[in-house]
Amino acid sequence: MSKRIARLNEQLKRELSELIRTQVRDPRVGIVTITGVEVARDLGSARIFVRDMGGDAAVVETLKGLEAAAPFLRSVLGRLLHVRKVPELRFREDRSYEGAMRIDQVLLEVLPEASNVTEAGSESDETDTREAAVDSVDQDAVAEAGNA
Repeated sequence: MSKRIARLNEQLKRELSELIRTQVRDPRVGIVTITGVEVARDLGSARIFVRDMGGDAAVVETLKGLEAAAPFLRSVLGRLLHVRKVPELRFREDRSYEGAMRIDQVLLEVLPEASNVTEAGSESDETDTREAAVDSVDQDAVAEAGNA
């Protein structure tokens, strides 16, 4: 992905988040989070990934509301952005969070004792590191006192 496309993705994400929050009046659109934007290489279209805090029915209604508001959002973006062509906005549900949760759940089922061992091991390693740091500081203080 080019730097220009990456910058446009981030700018669209920021601008759309603000516009949806402040100017979209469709009652179907609740509180949404824009998790990502992917602009096509030709700048003809952009996929906007959103998460809705409601259930599955709320997501469907939110996507319908956002699709209805897309022409309005595109026209406002045309005035805000300094690009020749504002991409067509296509809203999609972001399902990456559910996938990550599923992977985490499967890993916990397969390796339940491994997660406990690593947690206990990291705690004891941190304790050993802290104790070693305190000992070295104490030795440095004794050495400095002896030199004075």
